[in-house]
Amino acid sequence: MYSDRSGLVLGFHGCDESVRDSVVLNKTQLKPSSNDHDWLGSGIYFWTNSPERALEFASQPRLKSKIKTPAVLGAVIDLKHCLDLLEYKNLTIVQDTYNLLADIMKTAGLKMPENLKPNGSSESLLRKLDCFVIESLHKLKKDAPYDSVMSVFLEGNELYDNAGLRQKNHIQICVRNPDCIKGYFIPREKV
Repeated sequence: MYSDRSGLVLGFHGCDESVRDSVVLNKTQLKPSSNDHDWLGSGIYFWTNSPERALEFASQPRLKSKIKTPAVLGAVIDLKHCLDLLEYKNLTIVQDTYNLLADIMKTAGLKMPENLKPNGSSESLLRKLDCFVIESLHKLKKDAPYDSVMSVFLEGNELYDNAGLRQKNHIQICVRNPDCIKGYFIPREKV
């Protein structure tokens, strides 16, 4: 009943400047990510209210990256029917899905995917288990599909000794239904 969102949110996507410009001019659309380690499942990823974090992501050197000139694409998003993982009942749905999958995999003699820490990282950034659970949840809910998924991502070093806050904490949105994206813009600098 309360999973349909009212109002619009601003999302920011790190990409190459040529991609940003092409999307803003409506010459192309963003392609959904469908990696087996995308922590919120398949879709188009955005940082909420953080163009700085999107630019930092676009600026990081990565294998197979096509980004030559890092840029930020802004989007106006209507989350619609959202699997909001900041809400208790939705966390319970994800946990129940995991428990069901664990039973099925155990019965079948199969191993569950695992979240992995890439070389040199202290954090599980390759979220194969999370992706498997979220994608399976979507398959189970195909009669009432979610349009988007939103969650907090705790990332980076502690801000100070024994802190519960981290340097790169953010809220991320995965848009599964492209009709949720009402428009794109190039974020402006402060006047």
